[in-house]
Amino acid sequence: MSDSRLDVRKTYKLLINGAFPRSESGRSYEVTTASGEFLANVAQGSRKDLRDAVAAARAAQAKWWGSTAYNRGQVIYRLAEMAESRRAELAEHVALAEGLSAKKAQKSVSRAIDRMVWYAGWTDKIAQVFGGANPVAGPFFNFSLPTPSGVVAVIASQNSSLEGFVDEVLAPISAGNTVVVISSERRPTPSILLGEMTVTSDFPPGVLNIVSGITAELAPTLASHEDVDGIDLAGVVGDEANELSITAAASIKRVFRPNESDTATTTRRLRAFIETSTVWHTIGQ
Repeated sequence: MSDSRLDVRKTYKLLINGAFPRSESGRSYEVTTASGEFLANVAQGSRKDLRDAVAAARAAQAKWWGSTAYNRGQVIYRLAEMAESRRAELAEHVALAEGLSAKKAQKSVSRAIDRMVWYAGWTDKIAQVFGGANPVAGPFFNFSLPTPSGVVAVIASQNSSLEGFVDEVLAPISAGNTVVVISSERRPTPSILLGEMTVTSDFPPGVLNIVSGITAELAPTLASHEDVDGIDLAGVVGDEANELSITAAASIKRVFRPNESDTATTTRRLRAFIETSTVWHTIGQ
């Protein structure tokens, strides 16, 4: 009997509401390595898939924000633990996707995991840093309280397959938002692997939803969706970004257009999808 066997090729699927469905359209597309060799078949999401993902994110948002900041931090930290345990697999996919050496890919994964820990630490500090007690004339207390925008859409970076993705999704999630992200069209596998880890790291279903596919086909759906409260245009530039910004304005969304300084060590992305509520209370006698 021959010892030869066929490889069991994986088709990378969507992440919607804590499950891994194929696209409702039945489509998939081929993803290649940076050198042009076949890497994987990936589900090609449709507009219907995006609408399902937005519905899941909306259903999960109140519960996610209603949990304690400490709990949200522990969930994100658990994701860092999972990524650390699978760093070799992540590094392999980053190297293939971005054309990096094994050593550089390992460093990229290390930075991504460090960012996860950084965002985990922010969850219970956002209220102190972005909120506060305000001086007022009269027998009142006045407080500014940061609250999440709600459901945030992300067009993931096309180039930074893991590090950029971590920044783009964990910044709004750590602030209490839920996220629907269109993964990098050409380099989706590192982000999909990370999405798989969220299901076993205590993320409630619907907090992070990942739809892979053709960015130009999917992005206008998110920009125009009336149940999306904000959009991060990290993965588009120029005229395309301008058009999506105009589309988003029709439903009064927050629009974040990152620049080169928006790394994990800055707070601009954290502030991007935070609202400020003002609370008045009388001073008791």
